[in-house]
Amino acid sequence: MQHPSGERSPRGPGHRGPRRRKRRLLLAGAVVAVLGLAAVPVLKHFGVFSGNGKPMSFDQPRPEGGGAGGGSAGAADPGVRMPTGPPARFTTANTLDDGTRIGVTTLHGKKSGFTGKVWVWAPKEYYEERYAKSAFPVLVALPGGPGYPVNYWMGTDLKLQSSISEWAKSGKSKPFIVVMPVLNADDKNYYDGSDIPGQPKMGTWMSDDVPDLVKANFRTFASRDGWAFMGSSSGGFVGLKQVLQHPDRFKAVIASGPDTRPDSPLWRGHPKEQRANDPAQLAKELLAKPGAPDVHIAFQIGTKESGRAKLEAFMKNYGKGPIKTRLQVIEDGDHNAKAYVRGMDDGTMEWISKVMPGPTPAA
Repeated sequence: MQHPSGERSPRGPGHRGPRRRKRRLLLAGAVVAVLGLAAVPVLKHFGVFSGNGKPMSFDQPRPEGGGAGGGSAGAADPGVRMPTGPPARFTTANTLDDGTRIGVTTLHGKKSGFTGKVWVWAPKEYYEERYAKSAFPVLVALPGGPGYPVNYWMGTDLKLQSSISEWAKSGKSKPFIVVMPVLNADDKNYYDGSDIPGQPKMGTWMSDDVPDLVKANFRTFASRDGWAFMGSSSGGFVGLKQVLQHPDRFKAVIASGPDTRPDSPLWRGHPKEQRANDPAQLAKELLAKPGAPDVHIAFQIGTKESGRAKLEAFMKNYGKGPIKTRLQVIEDGDHNAKAYVRGMDDGTMEWISKVMPGPTPAA
């Protein structure tokens, strides 16, 4: 389960400490003194205008103007779940070129008992007055690697959020709310997004606490049709498992370069519970269940990584009946997040978006 982002860890060798950052900011200020307004892009590069760390609300108008968020508006459709509250305290983690922001909050999971960070981004459309009474689909994006203490999808370098904005404009994708929780309880173990006996309940964190946070703060669909996962490597496994385990809550998943079996060493001594969190076993149970709801699984694999055979075998064995599957083969793609975003662009996102609802503008 290697770290597939292709990026350095925020606390790894590429991390720049406070002194280095201070020197860089002083340098930027000197440049402004010489070049004046021409140096504004330099300050943006250093985050001076980003507002990072400052309180933010998803109910406020976009920075560049527009209608207020719909958090206070009444729902016109019973299929729309308006924010239930209480509101979480978000601070700005990143700002995209279009002015939308990625917020971060600390979630104290009531059902799992686990406390961790969750990053959230809402697309530009979410703030528009014409969608003030509309629900938006939710995409829970999970990283690979340790997935703690950060979720690397919250960075703007992988361009997940900006890509979704562009895909939504072109009609290739729905304008998803992207939710990015930490994947594991620490950076020492993999928890397989499961409730392993004697360990933090990371399965309940993913299936209950994170969605409850979203429902409390955003306009979402009341049915499971508006809820999906995406993830790479170990995060792809967790998304795959959650959708098969809770088809009444989640409709679809994009699983990129995923494991297909639970393999945390923490399962040792708990074979029964491990089997209950095995996607193959969950798929068998779903196929045998009369009237089971459809779930849509979009696998992605790069031509430069291993694992294609196991995904094709999974599709052959379980891609039938209510389980709809698709495989996106990414040419020259390696086991990294940038390749997986490219695969989403090449067809995966369009396939998933066709089975999920989008926001409906006011008449």
